[in-house]
Amino acid sequence: MVQSLEDLEGYLRRLERRFERLEDGTFLVAGSPDQPPLALRLAPPVLVVQVQISKLAAGDVQQRAKLFEKLLELNATDLLHAAYGLEAGNIVLSAALPLEHLDLNELEAVLADVDMALDHHIPVLRALAGNSK
Repeated sequence: MVQSLEDLEGYLRRLERRFERLEDGTFLVAGSPDQPPLALRLAPPVLVVQVQISKLAAGDVQQRAKLFEKLLELNATDLLHAAYGLEAGNIVLSAALPLEHLDLNELEAVLADVDMALDHHIPVLRALAGNSK
């Protein structure tokens, strides 16, 4: 069970994940090459996992509708532990895990879900968002 930053760091080490711990307690976890890092932050009673996918470029209504439809479709069909959303003009992928019973297997499953999404969804979502990065 994760109760502290040290517990979370221990889990990441056991999962052999490369990470950087920032001064504010956020962990930036590296994924595949050319993919954005995952941000993990303890916010009791949950662990928040979030990654910025793309800025939401100004586009026409039809293009945005296609993007939003794709985000909802992916939430329903491809993601088990996380979901896409919009935050401050950015497309983000987020998950919140209750700390009370968070174990290594659950953290590993969420990180795998996010890794899969980054590997498979980013090119399509960035194209629909009108951004290459």
